[in-house]
Amino acid sequence: MEDTRHIHISDFDYNLPEERIAKYPKAERDTSKLLLYRNGAIAEDVFSHLPQYLAPGSLMVFNNTRVIQARLHFHKATGALIEVFCLEPHTPADYALSFAARGTCTWTCLVGNLKKWKEGALVRTIETGGRRLTLTAECIGVSGTGYEVRFAWDDAQVSFAEVLEAVGELPIPPYLNRATEESDLRSYQTVYSKVDGSVAAPTAGLHFTPRVLAALDERGIERDEITLHVGAGTFRPVKSEEIEGHTMHSEWIAVTRRTIGRLMAHGGRCIAVGTTSVRTLESLYYVGVLLSRRPDATEDELHVPQWLPYDYAAQPGPKLTTMEALGLVADYLDRHALPVLYTTTQIIIAPGYEYHVVQTMVTNFHQPKSTLLLLVSAFVGGRWRPIYDYALAHDFRFLSYGDSSLLNY
Repeated sequence: MEDTRHIHISDFDYNLPEERIAKYPKAERDTSKLLLYRNGAIAEDVFSHLPQYLAPGSLMVFNNTRVIQARLHFHKATGALIEVFCLEPHTPADYALSFAARGTCTWTCLVGNLKKWKEGALVRTIETGGRRLTLTAECIGVSGTGYEVRFAWDDAQVSFAEVLEAVGELPIPPYLNRATEESDLRSYQTVYSKVDGSVAAPTAGLHFTPRVLAALDERGIERDEITLHVGAGTFRPVKSEEIEGHTMHSEWIAVTRRTIGRLMAHGGRCIAVGTTSVRTLESLYYVGVLLSRRPDATEDELHVPQWLPYDYAAQPGPKLTTMEALGLVADYLDRHALPVLYTTTQIIIAPGYEYHVVQTMVTNFHQPKSTLLLLVSAFVGGRWRPIYDYALAHDFRFLSYGDSSLLNY
């Protein structure tokens, strides 16, 4: 196995001109271009034709997370503008419970212009559902890579989800270099988004339309969903020379027992829509590894650490098959009468990684020197550069609102 920890991120750099970054999506989502990579050959088509390139009877897995309006702005009496960017719930830590909270809740946040917020509460008046209320934000400590911010509002009939809906701003990617617009509220959500929690869209899914989904059904492609809430860390560049020095952000995932069963019915193999689905599906294998060591682990103990795949591969002795690993997860959920596996993952997928579950991937074109580009490189056996050279030479649009690719393992 390649010594993954000592990969130089400079080997994953390429020139991405500003004009190749798609600032807005196509008017019709499924008219985006589709790069096809199969058996080392590269071709192109239109995204609406995607179903014809997939084998009938395959299982396709989507990330059904929904982007929340996570940016809140407050003006101090001095006129200073403070931005509070909600990353993940702290108290209560459960996403659904936090969104349903009435009166108060605490989130881990990034804070813009923190130097102007030395102490005291930030205050703003908002209106929602015909009600007028006062919202306050108080920084009460440091929490991981952000700050612990307690929100409170003086109307117990109003949920935090309603507060965000009333005054929050949808956080589009920083590399778009523009403000969020009304159109982003629709275009920066997948048509199948359901579960609130992400601060960035699973952008490979943005190309799908009801007609493409219907065409998948007509072709006999089975569809299933997982949930991974995308954090702001997905945009964090690798700043260390070697990737060993880069700490992956932890992400919350949810996979139903039904999905585990469907994966097993397909031999533990599937088509993943987007790198978020890839990270979730591949993490399932390592949840199985953790359960092989501790069958009665708590869900908190099923967190997948960043380097587990490489440490496990380096150990002597036979390794779990994909079906064995999924079977351990299924058995764990059955023994504990759990319909859904909830856990977190820090998995980093880079050259040297062996894929276990994902055999085909739908994904956009990613930033230079990013962990997402490392993931793609691992999937195509290191041959990412010819793919990206082709895309650059053939007018493909890049990043979140850009074009798509279908990659086969």
